[in-house]
Amino acid sequence: MSYESFVASKLGIVQATGLKAFNMPGSLFPHQSALTAWALRRGRAAIFADTGLGKSRMQLAWADAVQRATKRPVLILAPLAVAQQTAQEGLSLGVEVSHVKDGSESHAGIAITNYDRLHRFDPEKFGGVVLDESSCIKHHDAKTLRTLLDAFKFTPFRLCATATPAPNDWTELGTHAEFLGVCTRQEMLAEFFTHDGGDTSVWRLKGHARHQFWKWVCQWGALVRRPSDLGFDDSAYNLPPLHIHEHTVETEMATNGMLFAMEAQTLSERRDARRTSLDDRVSECASIVNADPEPWIVWCDLNAEGDALRAAIPGAVEIRGSDDSETKEQRLADFAAGRIRVLITKPSIAGFGLNWQHCARMAFVGVTDSFEAYYQAVRRCWRFGQQRDVHVHLFSSAAEGAVAANLKRKERDAMQMAESLSAETRGAVIASVKGTVRETNTYGADKPVAVPSFLRGEAA
Repeated sequence: MSYESFVASKLGIVQATGLKAFNMPGSLFPHQSALTAWALRRGRAAIFADTGLGKSRMQLAWADAVQRATKRPVLILAPLAVAQQTAQEGLSLGVEVSHVKDGSESHAGIAITNYDRLHRFDPEKFGGVVLDESSCIKHHDAKTLRTLLDAFKFTPFRLCATATPAPNDWTELGTHAEFLGVCTRQEMLAEFFTHDGGDTSVWRLKGHARHQFWKWVCQWGALVRRPSDLGFDDSAYNLPPLHIHEHTVETEMATNGMLFAMEAQTLSERRDARRTSLDDRVSECASIVNADPEPWIVWCDLNAEGDALRAAIPGAVEIRGSDDSETKEQRLADFAAGRIRVLITKPSIAGFGLNWQHCARMAFVGVTDSFEAYYQAVRRCWRFGQQRDVHVHLFSSAAEGAVAANLKRKERDAMQMAESLSAETRGAVIASVKGTVRETNTYGADKPVAVPSFLRGEAA
C-alpha cells in the first residue's frame, strides 16, 4: 500500500459540507471572490491569507451567504476594536453587520463582537461562526482554544481567517484543523510527524510525508501570500517603500567584573539593558515625534516605557492592558479617525487586524523579541491602501546588540520559509480553490508514433 493510500485510509479525504449555490458582492477582487467561493463550498475552511489581502471582506461575504442560505444568524469573533472596523467595512460591501456586546442585541443577520465577550452569547443560535485573526487559537493548551472548541463543535459552518502561518508552525495548523472538525491535533501529528531526537516537545514532518501533508492541508486551508498564488494580478498590491531607521543610544552598563561592559546575550540581560536605557530611548524618540506633525503610533514593551513616553510627548494617548474594553475601543477608534495624533501602546494590544493607512510613521521604543508581533505591528500601516512611504524607527541601547540586524535576519528567514511554503502548496491551492490544475504532456516530434495493432489491421 502506498503512503498516500495509507493516509487516505486514516484521515481520509476531507469532504466538503458547504453550499453549492450562492451569491457574492460584485465588488470583491478576483482573488477574494475565488477564496470566498471556495470557503463557501467547503463549509468549514481556513483562509490563511497574508496581511492586506482583504480577509475582512472575504469573511463578510462568506457570512452573508451563509446566513441567507441557512436562515440562521452568523457570529463573527474579532480582536478588540476590529469589530467596529469590520462593521464599517460591511457598509462598503452592502453587507449589514451589527456590532453587538451580548446575545440580547444580536438578530437574524450577521453579528460581530470581541472574543472576550463570547460568554455573553448562546453559540447554538448561530448557523455559522467566523474567527477573525484566528491565530489566537494557535496554542493547543490555551483556554481560548478549548472555549471555542466547546462552543462551536456542532456549528455547521465555520471559517477561520488569519495571515499565513510559518511552514514549521505545525501546532497552529493542528489547532485550526481541530476547530474546523477535520481531525484532532494529535491525529494530525500521529499521521504526518515524528519526534525530533530526544526532545518529545519538538515535532518534525516526516520526509516522505511532506507532499502528502501539504496536499491534505490544502483541502481545508488555502495558504495565499499574494494574488498571483491563485493566478491573479499582483499590481494592485504593490506597496510603497518601507524605510527602517535604527537609533542606538549609548548607556553606561554594569561590567559585572569584566574590564568592559559586555553586550547582552540572554533575554534577561536584554531586558535589563532596556530598563537601563529607558530614559535615553524615550528622550530620543520624543524629540523626533514632537518635531513631526504627522500621526504616529509608538510601540512600547514595558509599562514604564509607556509612562515615560506619555510624559514626554504632549497630547499622546496611551492604551494599556489594564484599561477596560470600552476605553480601548474608543481610543483606537479616535486614532483611526485622526482625533488622536500620537498613540502609545503594545503590539500585544493593537498589533493585529487594525487598518491604519492614514498613518505612515511608527516607532518601537521597546522592540519585541517576537518577529510575528513586530511584523504584524508594522503591517497596521504598511498595507494595501497606503499611499505614502512608511517610516519605522527602532530605538535600542548599544548593550542590546544589533536589534535591526536581528529583525532583518528573522524577516529573511521568515520570508524564505514562506516562499518554500508557497512553492509547496501553490499547485494544490489552485486546484482546490479554482477547481483546475494545469496539466501538460511533453511532445517530441522526433519520436515515432506507436500505432495500435487494430489500426494496422493485424490480428489480436
